[in-house]
Amino acid sequence: MDRRFFIKAIPMAGVASTIGTEKGLLKAMAGEKPATGDREYNVDLMIRICRPVIEQLSKGKLKATMPTEVAPSYGKPVDKVTYLEAFGRTLAGIAPWLELGEDNTMEGSKRIEMLEMTRKAIAMAVDPASPDYMNFTGKFDAQPLVDGAFLAHGLLRAPKHVWGRLSAKTQQQVIDGLISLRSIKAFTNNWVLFSAIIEAMLLKFGADWDRKPIDLAVQKMMEWYKGDSMYGDGAHFHYDYYNSFVIHPMLVDVLKVMAEKEESSKANYELALKRMQRYAAILEKQVSPEGTFPVVGRSMPYRNAAFQALAQIALEEKLPEDISPAQVRCALTAVNKRIFETPGTFDKKGWLQIGFCGHQPEIADVYTSTGSLYLCSTGFLALGLPASNPFWSAPAQPWTSKKAYAGAPVKKDHAIDY
Repeated sequence: MDRRFFIKAIPMAGVASTIGTEKGLLKAMAGEKPATGDREYNVDLMIRICRPVIEQLSKGKLKATMPTEVAPSYGKPVDKVTYLEAFGRTLAGIAPWLELGEDNTMEGSKRIEMLEMTRKAIAMAVDPASPDYMNFTGKFDAQPLVDGAFLAHGLLRAPKHVWGRLSAKTQQQVIDGLISLRSIKAFTNNWVLFSAIIEAMLLKFGADWDRKPIDLAVQKMMEWYKGDSMYGDGAHFHYDYYNSFVIHPMLVDVLKVMAEKEESSKANYELALKRMQRYAAILEKQVSPEGTFPVVGRSMPYRNAAFQALAQIALEEKLPEDISPAQVRCALTAVNKRIFETPGTFDKKGWLQIGFCGHQPEIADVYTSTGSLYLCSTGFLALGLPASNPFWSAPAQPWTSKKAYAGAPVKKDHAIDY
């Protein structure tokens, strides 16, 4: 039998004997915390995922070394799009952790190394003379708009230690590359936010920007709102995780920049943020006691990126009052173990392989290639909180479904009407 279908179980020792007592459940949870600590586990896992992309690009060897696995019936010119996919998505996730900057801890030494490589990688990606110069045009396919947007989002998430430490030449080359993406017309769905986040990043860093894509994206997303935190992906609602992959994170950050620059009302940002908080609460409730969650909708090879919205709300320290940071940490750590410890997730050289839990090419969509997979890095946004933050330092706590299925007290849930 194929070993990829065997999944390592999350320990449940102690829960059965303590059902109905929250105190006992908390004690059982404490026994499940990894010996190295949740933060160290997640830092090392994120680096394991991101390092091959960043290191090889920093050396100008990404195109020479990265696999180009594609989904069945893949329909894009992979060599023209997959490298920007890999790097833009990787930066979007690792950026908040990099933004913590240098320190003299063991983790800090890892961050110093990754910061240095990331700055070199950006320079390689945007320098026309580089062997890894990336495609920022729509000449071959519209895909670069998507991943230029993730690159822009990553830079927004690390304004001081990444963007602010680039040379003036590299900054201008980044700006030139992103501006060239204006030639690509966004589809009338979540893609409107790709154009918008690029313009928001240009606005944030003082470059020439165009407000039309932002106004259009905000207008459309408000039109497509379906209620109880859910936006349509276009006029219709799709039961998938695009509210987390793209919509909530980018919409909130676009409106945040607009409010900061006094180009839009703060009320627009606050409304989008409240909706995102509700969506984050729904995501937290979807994590089962065993650390699994529903595999539904397209783009499941993005793996734990399904929790980007929850991780971002945690990063902003704006979790709903009835959801503790520690329970989110424990839930997301359990998810990461279930997904990334499955054989076949990585190839022999450390690159991600197509799949959700292991190597499963058949679950991929026609636009999925190796580079696409690195959106999973956005599931680690909460690493942008320092180790001393309660998200990481508080004792382990059970998440909602773990409490519910153990008979512990759980507050009733309800929809929002805004």
